[in-house]
Order: sequence, then C-alpha cells, then structure tokens
Amino acid sequence: MSSGKPPRAIPRDAKRILVVDDEPRMIGFIRMNLELEGYQVLEAHNGLQALESIRTQLPDLVLLDVMMPDLDGFETLRMLREFSSIPVIMLTAKGEEDDKVYGLELGADDYVTKPFGSRELSSRVRAVLRRADMPSASPDQAVLKIDDRLSVDFNRREVIVAGEHIKLRPTEYRLLYHLIENSGWTVPHEQLLAKVWGYEYRDETHYVRLYVNYLREKIEEDPSDPKYILTERGVGYRFMDFKREAN
Repeated sequence: MSSGKPPRAIPRDAKRILVVDDEPRMIGFIRMNLELEGYQVLEAHNGLQALESIRTQLPDLVLLDVMMPDLDGFETLRMLREFSSIPVIMLTAKGEEDDKVYGLELGADDYVTKPFGSRELSSRVRAVLRRADMPSASPDQAVLKIDDRLSVDFNRREVIVAGEHIKLRPTEYRLLYHLIENSGWTVPHEQLLAKVWGYEYRDETHYVRLYVNYLREKIEEDPSDPKYILTERGVGYRFMDFKREAN
C-alpha cells in the first residue's frame, strides 16, 4: 500500500535512488512510494543494466533485488564493489540469516525482506542515506598511534598495521571511531547500533558482531584471540586502553 500522501513535485537536487528488480510491479510499488517521499527514482531490470546505470547516472543509493536471472543481486553487488562504494540496500524474499549476512559481507549496507511496507522501506532508505551523508568524525590527531603495531589515520579512513595501509569501509570506520573514542570502557551493543547505524537499528545486534569481525580481520594479529577489540559477553565491546600519541 502507498503511504496515502498526495503527489508533489520532485526537486532537481533530490536524492537519486536506483531500483534494480526484474519484476515491473515491484519497481512500480517502490517508485510510487519513493517519489511520494521526494526522491528521484531510476530503474534497472537486471544486474548489467544496474552496473551501467551506476557508472553513468551516479545515483545516491541502490535498492538491489537478490533473486534476478542471469546475474543475481549478490554477483551484481560483488562486481559493483570493485569500482564503487555507493550505499546498497538488498531486497530479498528470503528471511534466512545466512543470506542477510552474505549480502553484508559482500558490502551491502542494509537489507529489506519481501514483502515489506512503505514505512519500513522509507525508514531504511532514510537511515542509509543519513549515514552516507554523515560528516567524518575524527579526533584532534590526524593519525592516532595505538601501539608500535597499529595506528589509525582518521583523515584517510585507514588503519596502518605493521606498516601496511589498509582502507576501512565507511561503516567500519564509524564503528572503530566510536570504540576508540571510548577506549578502556565497555560500549553496549545498543549504543554502538544507535551511534553507527541509527536508533531504528537498536535490535540488530548481528550488525555489530559482523563488523567487529571485519575490523578484527584487518587490525588483529590473531582475530580469534583479539588484543584491540575485546568482547564483553552479553554487553558489548571494549577497545583496549592506550596512551594517546599523535604522529
């Protein structure tokens, strides 16, 4: 169902959202609701069209269906992430945890499980766009030395691990920033979700687990026995306490 709002003119500077789905009725439903919210809507009916549209039309957000013939949503996302960090919300008819986690591992920013209503879709779209527009938060030091092995470059959004520069994804960066900002203290799951993803994600604890694992793979010498990001079981996570030194 639509939200019942009257149609309105869409401003030229409205956010552009690319909807990728092989079902015309689904595209029509999404288009109607997003245009009522004031977004410009672009369409693609398969993965190859989507990749071309992203290169040429530069949308602000992609809504990407998983179950498409030939090039499915997962493969499309994998190819997309080779050249773009544009925010992506996966549309899936499957509610299984494995599919959601797989999409997030490939670089999706969120997912919506079909069937979904206009309010849920609008809420997810607003949240992902808000995170994408969030200015870089960084402490006074451009490069923060944690110890002899690890430093964090907040301007470049990367970590320097044993001399190697490793780029962080936007969500990884925000999560690491909030953990370091509270180093030595346990940060509850709910606080991390609210700060990094948004208040509407307060129950999605698997997001925190997944992205903590990503960070551990990048910064820990042994991710199975972490030294920097410590788990406080049933509560949240704590970044090791350290003496702050600017490089």
